[in-house]
Amino acid sequence: MRKSGPPKGLIAYLVLELLEEKPRYGYEILKEIREISGGHWEPSYGSVYPILYKFEEKGWAERIDREDEPDRKYFELTAAGQAELEERRESGSEKARDFADVILGFFHVYAAFSTDDRFEIPEIEGEWRFDEAFSRWVVEQVVRHYEHYFDATFERLEETPEEFYDRHGIETEE
Repeated sequence: MRKSGPPKGLIAYLVLELLEEKPRYGYEILKEIREISGGHWEPSYGSVYPILYKFEEKGWAERIDREDEPDRKYFELTAAGQAELEERRESGSEKARDFADVILGFFHVYAAFSTDDRFEIPEIEGEWRFDEAFSRWVVEQVVRHYEHYFDATFERLEETPEEFYDRHGIETEE
């Protein structure tokens, strides 16, 4: 179970992937991550720029000058950075559980705010609400994204979580 936020190392991994594609500057990386997330997440300047400087220090990226944009700090992936990216790709499958924990955890909290009588969160006109209609909308968006990205119609799973884990050989915390 994760405590909060995106999986550790996610932003650094995304920066490496984006630098492999082409040299980029920090704000461009922020915008690209926002686009990848469908506009739902954008890391802060305070997280991306230190990563770029750390990559430069470790020799994974180097600053390049561009005559057409002399005031921007572009970074380019080096051979050492490519090797680091390959290593992180290998270990990336370990992040799947972290991602699932974040997604499910936040939805559980959202649903709890919607249904648990201990929480008295007022409804404000024109704002999101913690209620069944908005909870259904969140789930609907997840289904729509699933169908878009996998080009498939979503079908409900009849398995219990335990049956699903067992079928996929996933160890659970007991």
